[in-house]
Formats: sequence, C-alpha cells, structure tokens
Amino acid sequence: MRGTVRAVAVLLLTAFSTITMAQGTKLFTIDDLVPGGATFRNLYPETMYLEWWGDECVQLDMEECAVIDKKSGKKTTLFTLDDINNVMGEEKLQHLYYAQFPYAGKTLVMLSTPKERMLIDWKAKKVEWRQAVAKGAQGQDWNAASRNAAYVIDHNLYVTTSDGQAKTVSTDGCHDIVYGESVHRDEFGITKGTFWSPKGNLLAFYRMDQSMVTDYPQVDITTRCASLAPDKYPMAGEASHKVTVGVYNPATDKTVYLDAGDSTDRYFTNIAWSPDEKQIYMIELNRDQNHAQLVAYDAASGKKLGTLFEEKNEKYVEPMTPIQFLPWNDRCFIYQTRRDGYNHIYLYELGKGTECKLVAQLTKGKYEVMDVLGFDAAKKAVVYTSNEADVIGKSVWTVGMNGKRTALGSKEGWHNPVLAPSGKYLYDNYSSPSFARRIDIVQTAGGKALNVLNAREPWDDYKVPEMKTGTIKAADGVTDLYYRLVLPTDFDPTKKYPAVVYVYGGPHAHNIDASRHWGVRGLDIWMAQNGYVMFCLDNRGSEHRGLDFEQATFRNLGVEEMKDQIKGVEFLKSLPYVDGDRLGVHGWSYGGYMTTSLMTTYPDVFKVGVAGGPVIDWKYYEVMYGERYMDTPQTNPEGYASTSLIGKAKNLKGRLLIIYGGNDPTCVPQHTLSFIRASIDAGTHPDLFTYPGDGHNMFGTDRVHLEEHISRYFDDFLKR
Repeated sequence: MRGTVRAVAVLLLTAFSTITMAQGTKLFTIDDLVPGGATFRNLYPETMYLEWWGDECVQLDMEECAVIDKKSGKKTTLFTLDDINNVMGEEKLQHLYYAQFPYAGKTLVMLSTPKERMLIDWKAKKVEWRQAVAKGAQGQDWNAASRNAAYVIDHNLYVTTSDGQAKTVSTDGCHDIVYGESVHRDEFGITKGTFWSPKGNLLAFYRMDQSMVTDYPQVDITTRCASLAPDKYPMAGEASHKVTVGVYNPATDKTVYLDAGDSTDRYFTNIAWSPDEKQIYMIELNRDQNHAQLVAYDAASGKKLGTLFEEKNEKYVEPMTPIQFLPWNDRCFIYQTRRDGYNHIYLYELGKGTECKLVAQLTKGKYEVMDVLGFDAAKKAVVYTSNEADVIGKSVWTVGMNGKRTALGSKEGWHNPVLAPSGKYLYDNYSSPSFARRIDIVQTAGGKALNVLNAREPWDDYKVPEMKTGTIKAADGVTDLYYRLVLPTDFDPTKKYPAVVYVYGGPHAHNIDASRHWGVRGLDIWMAQNGYVMFCLDNRGSEHRGLDFEQATFRNLGVEEMKDQIKGVEFLKSLPYVDGDRLGVHGWSYGGYMTTSLMTTYPDVFKVGVAGGPVIDWKYYEVMYGERYMDTPQTNPEGYASTSLIGKAKNLKGRLLIIYGGNDPTCVPQHTLSFIRASIDAGTHPDLFTYPGDGHNMFGTDRVHLEEHISRYFDDFLKR
C-alpha cells in the first residue's frame, strides 16, 4: 500500500512531455539504427550542405553548387562538377561537398585533392592558384589572407607559402617532442596546434616536450610478432608534459618562443592574436587549475608584456575559449567565463600597456551561453547560442553592447547555426521532438527567417516506441533533473517489463535535449522494440546547468552522480509496468565507470550491467581531466580511495559485462584488467569482451557488432 501511494505522488510531481509518433508498420533492424549500419543513412533526416560566400548562401551538392536567394529561396547554379573537372587537370573530384568560398565578391572556389589545393575561378573557367599538399601531411591549417599553409609530418611542423616554398619549422620532432599538434590531451577547448595571425603573416604553434611522461605500453597485434605501440599517458599525480608556444615568420624563416617562464606543471591555452598581429594573448593555468591568467606577449620578440586579468575559484576554473576582439573596435574584446556561476559573455577594454578594464557583463541569468558564433558588425552585436529559452534546448540570440538581447528565429528545439562573415545572416540547422530537421536562413537584424528545408520524418513508416521526458528531484531534494523514458513497442500498460538505465553522468556531456526524439540513441529504440523500458537521467555533474550543478561532484567523482541515478531508479520502479526485479544498467567511458560503480555500490538493485571502456580507478586516468575534478592522489587520497572500484569488485552480485577497445588511449586497458584481476582475487565473476585494435570507441561495422553484442547480453540475462 505504501508503495502505491508513493508511486502516485511521484507521478503527480513529474512533468511529462510525450512524443506520440505516427505509427507505421515496419520494424527497425539494428543496421537502421546504429551509425555504421548498412541502412543507417537511409533513415537519417534529409539535409542540405551549405557554405557562406560572403553574404551569399551556397548549397553544396554532388553535381553542382547553387546560390540560394535569401528572399525567395530560389536556387541559381554557380557551377557544376563537370565545369570544375574540365579545368582541374589530371585529378578529378567525385563531388562538391567540400567546396569553400574564402573571398566575398570573388568568383573563386577552394577545392582540394590528396595532392593539391586549388582556387578555381568558375566564371573565367580556369585554375587561378595551386598549392601542393605534402604526402602524409596532417593537421593542415590554411590561411585565406596569405594563402600560407601549416601542417605536420611525423611530429615536425612545416609551412608551404603561397608561392609554393616549402619551409621546415622544426627538425627534432619525435615520439617525445611534438610540434604543431593539440596539447594537454585536448582539454581546455584545445583542438589543434597551429594558429595563424589574422593576415596569415605569422604562425603561433605548440611545442610539447613529453619525454618525461611515462609510456603506456599499447600493443600492435597486426605485426608478425605483436609489437609495442606506446602512448604517452600522464596519469593523475605523475609527471606531466611541458608546453611552449613558438611564433614562426615565413618571410624571415625565424622562430621565437614566448617568454612564459618555466612550463613545469602549467597549462597554456586559448591562444588569440591582436587584430594588428603585434600581440599574442594566452590563458595560463596552474596545475591545480584554480588560477587562470590572461597574459599578453609581443609577437616579434616573444617578450611577456604583462597580465591583463586573472580568475580564481576554490575548486577549479576551466577556460574554454580565447578572447575575441570586436571587429569595429580593436581595443575591445569579449571573454567567456563562469565567474558568476554560469557561462556568460564579458566585455573588456584595453588601456595603456596591459591595462584592462571590465566594461560590462553582456549576458546574465541562470542559463549557459553555449557558443559565440561571431559578430554582427553593422549592428555592433554578438551572436551566440544559449539555453535561456529552454534548459534542455539551444537557441540563437544576439546581444548588443548595452546588454539588450534578442532571440533569432525559432526558440524551439536544438539549433546549430553558422554565421556569415559579415554577421548579417546565418543559416540554422535544427530539430526538435516534434520535427526531424529544419534549415532556415535568418537575418540577424530583426530575425526574419526563410525556411529552405523542412525534412520529412524518415521514421514515419516504422513502429516507433512512445517517448517521454520529465523531471525528478536530485538526491539533494532541490535540484530538478531531466530524464527520458522510452516505452516498449506495442506497449501494454498491464504488463511488467524489464528496464535498462543508460547512464553517462560526467561533465561536458548530456543525454537529454530538445533535439529530434529528445536525443534518443538508436540502441534505445532497438531495445524498446525488443521489449525493454529504456530510461536515462542527466544527473548533477553533467553539462549546461551551471557551475554549482557541475561542481557538486568535486573530489568525489561518481558519488553524488550515483545518488541521483538511484533517485531515477526509485522513480522507475514506481511505474506499474516496470519489473523492479529485472533492472539493467549500461554506459560507456564515464558511463562505464558509473555502470560498474552502480553494480558494485548498489549490488542488490541491478540484475545486469554492461560497462564499456570504463574508468576503474581515477589514479589511472590522465592528469588534466582527472586532477581538475579530483585533485591529485597525493592531495586527495580519501577521494581516490573511496571512488576506486578495485576494492568494490568483491561486492558484485549480478551479471556484469565489461567491454573495452584493445588499444584504448583514453581509458587505457589497465582500468578494465585491474578490475578483472580484483574480481578473480575476490571470487566474483564479471564477463569480459574486447575489440582488438580499436580505441576508446568503436566505429563502422564494429559499432554495429558492439551494440548487437550489448543487446544480446541483456536478452540472455535480463529478459528471463
């Protein structure tokens, strides 16, 4: 009786949103639902590939490129694939999907082959300019203003100038020392290692000395006798690499390095150039990641000019984006920070020397700015996306220098806009739970939108399970958490179904949003079709909910997250059609950690679990991410001990399958193998499966095999 009353109370306190799909008759195959499946693309919503040519929106297609009239939507062909191939030379293109238009007002298209990049004048029907692409070049970074290109071969950095001169920037690149590549293991928003100045006259680049970092002994099984293929992997509390930033001048063939001092236990990130190419700005972070400084350097000499401002937090600061100068005022720039608890945009003005003053906080409120797209120079406004309109949505906004905000286009759904260079227009590719995909061309002044695509829902011919979203309270009793519930196909409320919780749970990720089908995974649909209730909850610690929400897990990763997930389980078990004795849990990476942790911390709750690529002990994880959220094992021994799953292997009662990539460079195999060893020692019996040669994730047909393997495991041990 008490359970029945509680179930009613929970249902009354939960706000539901529901998708009721038009019901077709077809059933899905796993190839329909999983990326890499033979028929997956057939059930992907129709789209358009667009590119800006100044303020002109160009549709890229297999056979032609056409400009779209921004008032009528009428398309006019600029050139065809045959037009291009007729003037290219020996090599031919198979399609035009990678065409770029770097110069507004000029009839030049940038196209590339494995051997060269070309600027083709489609009006004059000739190749205006060619530049050879070096064999084996990686991380190619081409600057439209100077037409210089930077690239890396075997960890050395090279530049090819616009007139074809090949310049060698470094010669000592090797396994221990790398140039021009992403550093700090892609943390702090770093995605590359080269940074051209605005006019392309100078190149800033990373140099990383990782000779002091331990080699993790990955194994290459494709050789006749398996051979070592080590990764540099700095584990939490261990020696980390040292990074310096160089500035190369192609005109003089000279390099200077920024005088940043000893780089031991420091992080250099968010590199930006001044509009006149005279200064470089960089955010410098201590190893504790609780003190960030914006520092200016002279680009010609490398001399440190001074610190513009600093930011501290008792837990951590996490700078993710470089400063951006206003196109109408090269003395002012914007900076994104969570200083007030949410990611917002701040306006600064440079004074004399390195004096810098805060002019205004341009955006304010309990919401997150997600991306700054650029500027509408004519209106002197910043164009950005945020979840102001909907906590689980993303919409497009502008904000003026007076702080006045305006929404652009529809606020419904999850938007992925691309701004034109002038900022006068954007094209917006978005979806929502009520439609598969729309693409609009939007004027940033006034927000007038022209719809150029309203895609049909490709699942309309299929029997799609019912999906619901809502909120429950976190374990703190205060915070709202969003969930997604997928009911079995041909759902019968009088039956009892097994249920599987899908979990991630970590920072910089979420599972439930206002996109198509609320961001549901193909595996959820496949499992629902096979008779499961599928449940997912974004616990505290996940993204887009502010700093307090994320930092609730600080120094004890997994603890508060599990408490929230158990609240989700309580809600799930309150539903009359869920069989509380047949609960499963599954997740990958951080979700693999959560799955294993839930199975061993709450061993009587879950009957079956599948953990993929899991963290098992945070002391085996890498320095930058691990120490940000856990500090070091030396300074937080209690936290590392209490969150390690090695000592919990003895608690395992249900069936647990652990899956990992044989050459995982992110959650290295030591995690999984340590847990298996501890389980053997404790007399418990997890199952183990590996994908030899794969990394942290599986792709292509391996991905299909993986998700089929996961579903088979639940069928074998949870359904019965």
